[in-house]
Amino acid sequence: MTHARPLITPSASNDARIAILLPTWNGEKFLAEQLDSLLAQTYQNFVVVIRDDGSSDGTPALIAQYAAAHPHHIHVLVSDGQNLGARGSFSWLMNYALQHKQTLGLERAWLMLCDQDDIWVPHKIAASMQRMQALQQKHPGAPALVHSDLRVVDEQRHLIAPSFVSYQGLEPLRNTFGRMIVSNTVTGCTALMNEELVTLASPVPAGAVMHDWWLALVASAFGHIDYIDEALVEYRQHGRNTIGAREYQKEERGSFFRRLLEVRHKSLLTGLGIQAQAFLALYRPKLTSEQKWLLKVSGRLASRSNFVQKLALKYLHVSQ
Repeated sequence: MTHARPLITPSASNDARIAILLPTWNGEKFLAEQLDSLLAQTYQNFVVVIRDDGSSDGTPALIAQYAAAHPHHIHVLVSDGQNLGARGSFSWLMNYALQHKQTLGLERAWLMLCDQDDIWVPHKIAASMQRMQALQQKHPGAPALVHSDLRVVDEQRHLIAPSFVSYQGLEPLRNTFGRMIVSNTVTGCTALMNEELVTLASPVPAGAVMHDWWLALVASAFGHIDYIDEALVEYRQHGRNTIGAREYQKEERGSFFRRLLEVRHKSLLTGLGIQAQAFLALYRPKLTSEQKWLLKVSGRLASRSNFVQKLALKYLHVSQ
C-alpha cells in the first residue's frame, strides 16, 4: 500500500509534529464532525493519517474532500479494500507512521489514536503533549503513554455522563503491570504515545484483546503511564461502537475478580489468558521474574476449566 501523495514540508515550529492515526469504516454519519474537531485544535502542528478499512458508504468520498481542502493536515492512504478491524487497522497505521516519518514530516513518531465517531475538545493535543513532555523529562528515553478521561454523549451529543472513567467504574491510577493484565484503564482514543513505546509494542499481535490494552500493557511493563483527569474527548455512544460504554452499577460492587468469573465474562477471561501468553512469548527476555510469573498465572485464564480460572484469579487478587 502506498501513500496517496507526498505531504507539504511543514514550516519550522517549536512544537513537535504529531501524527493522528484515524482508521475509518462506514463512518460518513459522524466523520465530518470528528475531522472538524481535529482541524480546530489549538495545537496545529499535526497530520491526520487516514486508512479506510473497506467502507461501502460515502466515507472515502468525504475523506477525499477533506484531504483536498487540507493537504497539509490530512494524509490519505490508498485503500487496498481489506477489512482489518480496529486492532489490525491501528496496528497497521502505527507501523506505517514508524516507517514513513519523513513522508509525514515527523522528526520523531509522536502518535495519537483517533476514532471516527468521537469529538476532540480544542486543547486535547496541547494538553496531552504538555503532559508527555513533563513525563519524558522525568523518564528520558523510556516508553511513555499519556491518556485522559472522556465525556460520554449520545448520537446527538447530549450528555450521558461527564466522566467515562466514573461511568465505567475504572481506576486509572491503578496502572501497575499486574493490574493492567486483568483490567485495562487506557482508552485508546485519548492516548498519546512516544516513539519508544510504539516501536516496542508494534505490531500488535493477533493474541491481543485490543490495541489500546496491548499498548497499556507494554507501557506499564517497560515504561510509564500518566493520566490526565480531564475529559478531552466526547465519546459518542451509539449502536455501532466497537466496544461501547457500559455503566458501572453500584450493586455490582464487590470483588472485581469475582465479577470477572460471571458467565458473561467467560470470553473475556479466555482473551485475557491468550493475551498474557502472547505477551510472555514476545517479551520474555525483557521481563522481570515477577512479571513472568504473573503472566504465567494469567495465561491460565484461557483454560476452559472454571476451577483453574478461579485459582488463577485468586492468586492475581492476592498479588494486587
